[in-house]
Amino acid sequence: MARVSRAAVRAAVLLLGFAFLGAPAQAVTVSGLYSVEVPVDGSSTAQLQQGYAEGLRRVLVRVSGSRDVLARDGIQSVLAEAESLLLSYQFLRGEDGGNRLQMSFGAVGVNRALASIDAPVWGANRPLTLAWVAVEDRGSRRLVTQGGGADQWQSLFQQAASERGLPLALPPGRFQGDRELLSEIWGQFVGRVRSSASDISHDVMALVRVSQSGGQWRAGWVFDGMTMDGGEEVVTAPDPRSLAQAVIDRWADRYAGRYAVAAGEVGDLPQVDILVQGIQSVADYGRVTQVLEGFTPVRAVGASRVKGDQLTLRVTFSGELDQLKQYVALDPRFIPLDSGSFAAEPEPEEEAAAPDAEAVPETESTPEAEASPEAGAGEGGTSETTGAGNQTAGTEPATEALPLDAEGAEQAFESLYQVLYYRWQPSSAIGNAGEE
Repeated sequence: MARVSRAAVRAAVLLLGFAFLGAPAQAVTVSGLYSVEVPVDGSSTAQLQQGYAEGLRRVLVRVSGSRDVLARDGIQSVLAEAESLLLSYQFLRGEDGGNRLQMSFGAVGVNRALASIDAPVWGANRPLTLAWVAVEDRGSRRLVTQGGGADQWQSLFQQAASERGLPLALPPGRFQGDRELLSEIWGQFVGRVRSSASDISHDVMALVRVSQSGGQWRAGWVFDGMTMDGGEEVVTAPDPRSLAQAVIDRWADRYAGRYAVAAGEVGDLPQVDILVQGIQSVADYGRVTQVLEGFTPVRAVGASRVKGDQLTLRVTFSGELDQLKQYVALDPRFIPLDSGSFAAEPEPEEEAAAPDAEAVPETESTPEAEASPEAGAGEGGTSETTGAGNQTAGTEPATEALPLDAEGAEQAFESLYQVLYYRWQPSSAIGNAGEE
C-alpha cells in the first residue's frame, strides 16, 4: 500500500475544511508567541533567573501547543538555560510596588530546545476559531459577543486564548438579542448558526454552552469546520476563569495535535516563507533571489510559488529570524508590508509555474552592507524602566489575517515561522538607476 505523505494529508484536510466553510478561510499569523511578561519579586540575579524560567515555561506551552511539555524528560535542563535563549528583556518597576519582567525569546532557539526534548512545535500560522458561547446563569441565557463591555466571559476567554496563542473571534454585538439563534447555539444545531456566520471570517466554529450546577461550572461544545466535527466535548471547573482556561487548553491541544511539527522535522536550519509583490519579470525574480542569497544568514533560496506579481520564496537561514529581517531591512528595494496591505491575488484560470532558475539571466552583483546589522534589537539587550507595570506592546500575541487562498494557507500552516511580506521596488524607482 502506497504511503501518503504528511503534507498531502494536511492539504486534503485543509481543502475539505475550506470547501465546507461558508465564510472565507481566515488563517492568521500569530506574532508575539515568543514574548511574555511575568511578575518578579525583584531585580537580583536569582530573582531574574526565576523570571526567565517562568517566562520560558509559558512560551514553551504556547509554542508546543500543550501543557504536557512541562512534564517531559529534560525540561528542567531547558529551563535552566532560559537566559541563553533570551533576545532581550526589560525590568519594569511598577508604581504600586509590583515588578514585572518583559522578555523576548529567540524563536529558532526555543524551537530547537523543544526538539531537544522530543516535543512538537506548533507554528505561527494558526486556524481562527469563531466561538459562539451561550451562558446560562441564574435561569437566564445570553450570548457572549465581541465588545461586550464588562462581560467577564468575553474577557476570560480572550485572556485564555492570548495566553495559549490561539486566534479567537467572538460574534459581533448585533447577534446579542437574537433569541432564536441563542436557542440554536444552546441546542448545538450548527445549520442556522453556520448561516449566521457566513460573513464572519473564520476557519472553525465552536458552539459552546456554559452553565453552573452544584458549585461547578460546565462547558460543552461541538466544532464545525476543518474536519474538527464530532460529538460534544465537556470540561468542568470550580470557577469561570478556570473553566475558560480549560476550554481553551483543550482547543489548543486539539489544533496542535493536528498541525504541530514533530521534533524530527524541525531541522538544524530554519526556513521562512517570504512573499514578495511587484515581480514583473524573470529578471525581477532573478534579482530578488540573488539579493537574498547574498545576505550572510541566508543558506538557500527557492521559489515555491508564483501567482500574478506575487512570488513566494522559501528561505533557509541560520541564526534568529530577527537577524534575517534586519539584513533585509538594509536593502531599500525590499519595502516591508503588513498582511493587511498585502492583497491576495484572485484565482486565475491557470497558475504560473515558478521561474526556472536556469532561465534567469545573469545580473550584476548586488552591493551588500559589509557591516552586520546592529545588535541591540534582539541581541540580549537589557533595560530598566519605571512605570505602571502594565502589559506593553509585544508581550501578548497579536494576530494578523493571512492574505492567502486555500493553497497558500496550506503552505503557511506547515511553516513554523510567520510569513514575511515585502514589495519589490527596483533601484531605478528609488533614484538608483545606476544599479539596474
